[in-house]
Amino acid sequence: MMDWIPIVFVTFKVLVLGTGMFFAIKWHYDQGKKEKEKRAVLRAGGKVAAVSVLSLLSLGLVTFVLARMLGLDLTFP
Repeated sequence: MMDWIPIVFVTFKVLVLGTGMFFAIKWHYDQGKKEKEKRAVLRAGGKVAAVSVLSLLSLGLVTFVLARMLGLDLTFP
């Protein structure tokens, strides 16, 4: 029984993520077809990219500060 659990969970995850990616790509493609809103789509994409980069940097900073507070050795070998 335990051997089947990873197979079922991974299959479910692939199906859910695959479906989500399909609809995300379809939505973006449909949005891109609207010529008069092309700038708005590009601006929104830039904002999403900027927010993603800022959140990634802030997560890295929080992780670094937390690791320092816990006394972890962060030096490279």
